[in-house]
Amino acid sequence: MSDADADERTADSGGGDAPGLPTRIVRTVTPGYRGRPDVEMDSVGWAIALGMVVLLVPLLPFLVIVWTLSKLFEALAPDSGADEDD
Repeated sequence: MSDADADERTADSGGGDAPGLPTRIVRTVTPGYRGRPDVEMDSVGWAIALGMVVLLVPLLPFLVIVWTLSKLFEALAPDSGADEDD
């Protein structure tokens, strides 16, 4: 064995006090996260959505009436912005 081969092995293994080269490069210090389905929060989300539907569906006719009346009054009202320019 030559001295060059021995030097390469020493450099690869860390050579005593010097730390060795990493075997795998990781861009974070925290362990990786493997996601899992969160059934508990999924059921809470569905319960909130269902509650909002139950509360807002009875209000829908009133919202449609208010929107229709506002569009009707907007169409019938005179345009006061054009008179102010004279």
